[in-house]
Amino acid sequence: MLDRRSFFIGTAAVLSALPELARAQGDVVRSRKTVPGAAATIEIIDDEWGIPHIRAQSKPDAFFGQGYVVARDRMFQIDFGHRARMGRLAEAFGEGFADRDELARLFFYQGDVDAALAQVPADVLACTEAYVAGVNARVAEVESDPALLPLEYRILGLSPLRWTLRDLVVARGASIGNMDDEIRRARLAALDLLELDALTTPLRPKWTLSIPDGLDTAAVSEADLGVLRASRRGLPFADSVPATDADRRAFDLERDQAGSNAWTVAGSRTATGRPILANDPHLGIGSFSPRHIAHMTAPGLDVMGGGAPGLPGIMQGHTDYFAFGRTNFHIDQQDLFILETHPDDPERYRHAGGWKSFDRVEETIPVAGGTPRQVVHRYSVQGPVVSHDPARRRASSVASVGMMDGPGGIFAMVAINLAPDWEGLKTAFELHPSPTNFHYADRDGNHGWQVIGYAPLRRQGDGLTPVPGDGRYDWTGRIKYDQLPSAYNPPAGWFASANQNNIPEDYPFEAHPLAFSFRDPYRYDRVSEVLESQTRHSIADSVALQHDVLSTPARQLAAMMPAAAPGDAGRAATMLRAWDGRIAGNSGAAALHEILWKELDRRLREAVVPARAGELIESLSPSVLLGFLAHPDARLGRDPAAARDALLQGALERAWAEAVRLMGDDPAAWRWDTLHRVEIKHPLSDIPAIAAAFPVIEGGGSGGDAYTPMARWVPSSSYHVGGGASYLMVVDVGEWDNSVMLLLPGQSGDPRSPHYDDFYAPWIEGRMQPMTFSAAKVDASARSRTTLTPGAPD
Repeated sequence: MLDRRSFFIGTAAVLSALPELARAQGDVVRSRKTVPGAAATIEIIDDEWGIPHIRAQSKPDAFFGQGYVVARDRMFQIDFGHRARMGRLAEAFGEGFADRDELARLFFYQGDVDAALAQVPADVLACTEAYVAGVNARVAEVESDPALLPLEYRILGLSPLRWTLRDLVVARGASIGNMDDEIRRARLAALDLLELDALTTPLRPKWTLSIPDGLDTAAVSEADLGVLRASRRGLPFADSVPATDADRRAFDLERDQAGSNAWTVAGSRTATGRPILANDPHLGIGSFSPRHIAHMTAPGLDVMGGGAPGLPGIMQGHTDYFAFGRTNFHIDQQDLFILETHPDDPERYRHAGGWKSFDRVEETIPVAGGTPRQVVHRYSVQGPVVSHDPARRRASSVASVGMMDGPGGIFAMVAINLAPDWEGLKTAFELHPSPTNFHYADRDGNHGWQVIGYAPLRRQGDGLTPVPGDGRYDWTGRIKYDQLPSAYNPPAGWFASANQNNIPEDYPFEAHPLAFSFRDPYRYDRVSEVLESQTRHSIADSVALQHDVLSTPARQLAAMMPAAAPGDAGRAATMLRAWDGRIAGNSGAAALHEILWKELDRRLREAVVPARAGELIESLSPSVLLGFLAHPDARLGRDPAAARDALLQGALERAWAEAVRLMGDDPAAWRWDTLHRVEIKHPLSDIPAIAAAFPVIEGGGSGGDAYTPMARWVPSSSYHVGGGASYLMVVDVGEWDNSVMLLLPGQSGDPRSPHYDDFYAPWIEGRMQPMTFSAAKVDASARSRTTLTPGAPD
């Protein structure tokens, strides 16, 4: 059990030393500050959970307030992220980070920044500029009073960076995306084993894999990813440089499992007659919290919810008219191109029947305590060149939605927050590159869904493998959001997305294949089952569904347990046969199931994947694993059923032994939450001084896994919670004060703050908290009031 007394120990001792922090109980703390950049007075009311309610006299000043409070609560987190985006880590942390900086700078926007900014609506631009000014105002404040500096800066001897709006337009981000899937397929094809790809990533919708004309699959390797490989390494603060296998598996797990749940329920199917919108974004858990809650109020603006620290605006929340949420739609937005370079001049490459010269940008990367790194960035017509190998007359480049002409995605959330209604959101959708199921519900009873995000138009090809860079497979533009799937007031009275394939049957997929990496539909199927059965759905019902731990794969596997088996295999089978398939925290059978699942995955891969392809198939899709057990075929040998039975018996024996090792000899005492622990560490905790100053937030365990609506991922290297919904909300549309939310572990990144970990226990227990919105409720919940006045800092 969680020891709350020890968990919150030390809070009272530090409050007297932190005049900026509201006391957990008692009188309202009042303060006044003078800040540069605001146009008029701004009031910030912090409630009992440290959630800032920002009251401003203009929309830009409201966003100024958001920038200020995010920097106040999470300065090191957003500063570290900004350094990473701007390729400025090595100048602070040394040579080990230079590869990351080189990659970040390679993916800087190469277009006309002023022209891109000119495409942004004036009100959106003003609010985004104000957000940046708010961040800088807090930076100026801590510069003038070093006592306010977060602990990391004192330990590391750093100072926070100042931000510019142009920085946010230039930094486009660099990631592998699904390009390592492309590499894997080419390598499997070279082994004449392309069919094995369906074991790990079945294509959804169904599609026939083919190798592009002119692609030499035998020449394709991980080396073609070039500098992109730096994006999946662990932070080089410890001895594991480059990344350990565990680092890579953690990266792959987050990429493969990342998603979310969201649903809207029409008033015709709710207990109150008002729509309900629920959303719980699934992101990594164990480091910095990926959401920060804020409430911004100004004439013509009233919006509250969870935002991404360092990005302006609210990503999931509601205005005073509509609620909005989002899940990943999985549009394939990156392609890897293989280029042939000229035999006599490696700065030229074959394209469109001739030879083109790379565009080149030379720059210097500062390195703390070392020699600056001189780099050459190359760009082909497709995009950044990530690998350049003159000896092999070979290079590879990336076409990425992020590098398309335009202002980028930094403005999209602001535009969504400023939109008055469904029709007004269309301007925001034009600015939104990332692939999203956008959920909507308004106080007039409407609810809707729109797929948004930039989808590339390819001259030919489907994006599933690398392609020759000779021009035949180049991108020719993008599909606009209004050509993507949508629904408005669907007749079922509810709509849900959980990263399943939700492309309508009448969408012209053959002409414009959008995506193939949709997840197994287990979470969606359970959400659908529950919503379809409830004709008077309530806020409590949505909360229960967000915490639902029924696993369809677990039920299917339990039903396959042998009726009789010897020894420990029999004991394991008996326990699982009697189980209800719920991955509950207090369930011993759930723990045994999770151990068994990993063992079955390992044994089945060894049985069906040839050794020469073993490194390419690192896990089985859950539907594939269950399919082998339910319908064994010749891939398991001459007698598939007997081979399946022997494999299952061996896995059961091994799983039982492992459960005993991990949880003891008494099966009655086994619990999944003793293994599925929730631990949150500072991402720089490999530095001893950081580890000492930022104690691990721990003490609780969780139910759920990747296939339950309460998605709590299980890393391959442990049974700890690797990801899931750190932010959850359920919105009563129109009666906003009835809405509820949770945030793990707390609003603040400062361990001296009472809001560093105060959400941890409620999150573990699933105790949703009020999403206080009305002026009267906010005033009643106030713990501190800070007035920001414009001018030079005090």
